[in-house]
Amino acid sequence: MRYFLYVRKSTDTEDKQVLSIEAQLAELRAIAKRDGLDVVEEFIEKRSAKTPGRPVFEEMMRRVEKGEAQGIVCWKIDRLSRNPVDSGRISWLLQEATIGKIITHERIYLPHDNVLLMSVEFGMANQYIRDLSVNVTRGLRQKARMGIYPSSAPLGYLNDPRTKTIVVDRKKAPTIRKAFEMYAKGKSRYEDIARFLFEKGIATGATRGWTKGGGKPLKREQIAFLLSNPFYIGRFRYAGEMYEGKHTPLVSRELFDRVQKVLRERSNKNRPPENNPQAYCGLLSCASCGCAITAEEKMKYQKNGNTHRYVYYRCTKKRGVCDGAYLREEKLDAELSDLLSRFHLPRHWAQEMERMAAQDAQEAEQSATISISALRAEIIALNGKIARLTDLFVEQDIERGEYLTRKRVLQDERRQLEEQVLKVEQNAAHWLEPLREWIKDASMLDEIAKSEDLSLKKSSLQKIFGSNLTLHAREARGTPKPHWFSLVGGKENPPKNSAVPILVDLRGVEPRPRPCHGRVLPLNYRPEQGPISTETSYQIFRARKPSLLELRERAGLKDSAGVQGSLSNHIFRLSAVRTKPLYNTRTLREIRML
Repeated sequence: MRYFLYVRKSTDTEDKQVLSIEAQLAELRAIAKRDGLDVVEEFIEKRSAKTPGRPVFEEMMRRVEKGEAQGIVCWKIDRLSRNPVDSGRISWLLQEATIGKIITHERIYLPHDNVLLMSVEFGMANQYIRDLSVNVTRGLRQKARMGIYPSSAPLGYLNDPRTKTIVVDRKKAPTIRKAFEMYAKGKSRYEDIARFLFEKGIATGATRGWTKGGGKPLKREQIAFLLSNPFYIGRFRYAGEMYEGKHTPLVSRELFDRVQKVLRERSNKNRPPENNPQAYCGLLSCASCGCAITAEEKMKYQKNGNTHRYVYYRCTKKRGVCDGAYLREEKLDAELSDLLSRFHLPRHWAQEMERMAAQDAQEAEQSATISISALRAEIIALNGKIARLTDLFVEQDIERGEYLTRKRVLQDERRQLEEQVLKVEQNAAHWLEPLREWIKDASMLDEIAKSEDLSLKKSSLQKIFGSNLTLHAREARGTPKPHWFSLVGGKENPPKNSAVPILVDLRGVEPRPRPCHGRVLPLNYRPEQGPISTETSYQIFRARKPSLLELRERAGLKDSAGVQGSLSNHIFRLSAVRTKPLYNTRTLREIRML
């Protein structure tokens, strides 16, 4: 039988566990010589067995599976594995007799042995490494609390093996300090700092596990980490927490803060985008070809050193040749500001409309209370029916199938009524919120038009015109939305006898299947009699205002749950002649507000 001899230590550092490999080799060679074992090859590995994937171990097991050897000689079973994956593989190969024998200094493992003993030993090895990990982590945290960095020292420092602390590297510390001073001036790049350090003898080291390599300038990521590492001012970060260290700082706090300021200024977060759109981009379209209006920024440099910035808006011409002309941003801003001021809602109009909205909200709450009371009365009646139905079933006057069917119907009706109650409670006066938002926006347009905030002007124009704003012959034109159009019409044609002009026509301001054509007239205008007073029009409207029963019949309801909204085709708003919106709850989602 041929054997492989396997020795392992848990670290690849040459100055740790120095005698472990030599001691294992000496003992195992003596065992092989004593028992006359045919050892065909020795495998030496310097890696922890905590996780699977050890290259030397994998090579040995691959050759064992090929039949190049039938036995393994190791110091203890935990040298082969400390993780469940490798342990299970070894146990299976031993049971299948692929591995005929495993020899250690204390016992021999054979295929016909009790597998429970090997499983216990592998489990103890695995638990040992898990406990060791917990204990080491606890010790490192305590070391960090004491102000001692529990890891390898960064550039400019050294790990003192005698005191187990970190001390200043007198050769490299001045160079690291000079690198901070260079970068704080704001004239050096990462590459410049890496080149400076390389000239002073600070370069990359060999890759872990290899003896060759390295000796090149530090990478950009390494320089960025070095310049932002708080270790150089006496602090360090470990396990997500910041600790005050006992080591000697290399740079002052003032110098470190200056370096961090330069790093922030040069970061991508503070860098302006390469394609920075101007304020009014995306607002207008070309009246000639329909393409979007874009902007170009031009810089003019004079001989005396003055610099002038100009922004021109033009058609993108993506659909071909277009005769659209260029327009300076200042002129376009003046036109749009004048356009905004036309839609300004006067202060006394806004106050009157707020008062009317508050009164309508109060009336809506009262109507909702009446509706909720009626709905709850019907719910109580349904509960009584369900109780009587249950009594009939208990007395065995009806069959179980009929009982369940009728009970299900009554419960469905009750659930629908409860949902209606919830809708009425939540949406009693929700239709007033869009109106109040509109009043707020319209009353602030005059201030927005006078301000220099172009983005705020753009958002206001989008609310008024949507995507209907065009640029024609260097002039901004557009068709406003119906309620904004009504506002302009009311301001341009105010009635002579009304303190508050009427802003909408009889058909209201909601979207309609057909567009409204014709001029805007005041709501209190009667062709056969001419304009009438606000008080008279109020009384006329109150006299023809439908009753609650009529509204319920129009809405198609048998209860008062639907008296909470508006009949969408008849909204009388913004004057003394008004009514609260009323609508059928079944078509609530189909009615669009302002």
